[in-house]
Amino acid sequence: MEVDVKKVDAIVDSYGCNRDSLISILQDAQSEYHYLPEDVIRRVATRLRLPLIQVYGVATFFKAFSLKPRGEHLVHVCLGTACHVRGAPAVLDEVKRQLNVEAGETSKDMKFTLETVNCLGACALGPIMVVDGSYHGQMRPGKVRGVLKQYKKGAEGK
Repeated sequence: MEVDVKKVDAIVDSYGCNRDSLISILQDAQSEYHYLPEDVIRRVATRLRLPLIQVYGVATFFKAFSLKPRGEHLVHVCLGTACHVRGAPAVLDEVKRQLNVEAGETSKDMKFTLETVNCLGACALGPIMVVDGSYHGQMRPGKVRGVLKQYKKGAEGK
């Protein structure tokens, strides 16, 4: 993926080149590229006059950041205790089947990335699947296809 230095510079400039805004800068950069390419990390470090290892350390410390390309849509399936006992493993299996990916992977068409989490804080609604920040509660394997179809259609319209 080609990194547009002007876009990265605009993100850094929007925070006044403030080192205290490193996390926000990385969040905005990740929103732009769906992950943090090495060239982005290097440019942010240069612009903020921070050691590369410091920026890399922040990017690898927080689970919200990814150094690997992610899909256009991020799918999380909760495997916490409450969701697990209500059938989350079967939901996860169906998501993997529908997207043809394993947890932690991105689909070949770069449309979906599947991740598992230990808790989403909505235990009463479990099992929970979250797509692009939208919560889908009381999931069952039979509901997975319909939920993903909404996002597949949206991706096709682009």
